[in-house]
Amino acid sequence: MKTCRIQVYDVTTASTTLVHTSSTVHFEAPNWTADGHLILNGDGLLWSLPADGSGEPRQISLDGVPELNNDHVLAPDGETVYVSANDWHIYQASLRGGPVRRVTSGAGMHFLHGVSPDGETLAYVGIEQQDWTTASLWTVGVDGTRTTRLTESGGTDDGPEYTPDGEWIYFNTERFTGSAQIARIRPDGTGAEQLTFDERVNWFPHFAPDGSRAVYLSYPPGTTGHPADRNVELCLVEADDWRSAQTVVRLPGGQGTINVNSWSPEGSRFAYVDYPEG
Repeated sequence: MKTCRIQVYDVTTASTTLVHTSSTVHFEAPNWTADGHLILNGDGLLWSLPADGSGEPRQISLDGVPELNNDHVLAPDGETVYVSANDWHIYQASLRGGPVRRVTSGAGMHFLHGVSPDGETLAYVGIEQQDWTTASLWTVGVDGTRTTRLTESGGTDDGPEYTPDGEWIYFNTERFTGSAQIARIRPDGTGAEQLTFDERVNWFPHFAPDGSRAVYLSYPPGTTGHPADRNVELCLVEADDWRSAQTVVRLPGGQGTINVNSWSPEGSRFAYVDYPEG
């Protein structure tokens, strides 16, 4: 099994701190809780790890949910996490563990990426008949009602995440250029616009809690999808100036590195996972 390393990048000092290394559990996609823990997917299970590296990963035992994929997002209440499972549905769970509640219903594949600031609505990627070219943006109430389609098929959209003020949903899409670029859309499905315009393939925009900066994952030109085991970059955006994004980390990774929002509560650090070959 390959090694994975959970890292924290500090924007203020432009430095990286190694938090944890594992060659037994394949960790992916950290969130950062208000009380200083990272929530990660590891081999289809949910785990908690002190963000300062002071302890070992601890499994969060969830009852009644299939194996998880790496799309999980914290709710604003600090106690709830929404997870995507390999039955293609989204579930609500407690960070303390225990029983879960299924949110989505019906056919198709549902991949969670965003929770609205008021905690009432989820943003997800919907895929029809397991055809990834149909990937489009949807929202649904946390009670499973008010399912709403935001984009039509044909754009291969992914990674929808609300801004901290709730005014926009940022995502990556192929609908403008044929390769993934960062874009945004209003929560009512209006105002879609492209934000990055370089030759690289850009995925998973994540805003700091105060909205002052964002980070995204960038693949080499010509990359298809968001594969693992690539030489990728993490790009920092200040003050919503996407044309002036700066590469702050170069690493071996991709899938699993930063699929979900991993900013610290104060917005000066973010967590990510890299996967060195040996």
